[in-house]
Amino acid sequence: MDVYEIVEKLIGPVSPVGETHTDNARFENLKELIELTDRLVGKISSGAYLKDRSEFSISRAGKSCQEFLDNLKDCLQDQDE
Repeated sequence: MDVYEIVEKLIGPVSPVGETHTDNARFENLKELIELTDRLVGKISSGAYLKDRSEFSISRAGKSCQEFLDNLKDCLQDQDE
């Protein structure tokens, strides 16, 4: 079991099914997922500033963070189209 599967198990389903009671519970799960995602993206975003550091290992981490953010930006722009 990987981290994603563990988080899915912990948070529970998030997709609505058209039944009020179930959808209310899933909406609460969705809010938890959004909060977690916001915090994780914030952490990645704060690491991106390291991309220009001279130390290889620090720069590598920062570049990885920046690459993720660039890909996320592209993904979000695709959603708008």
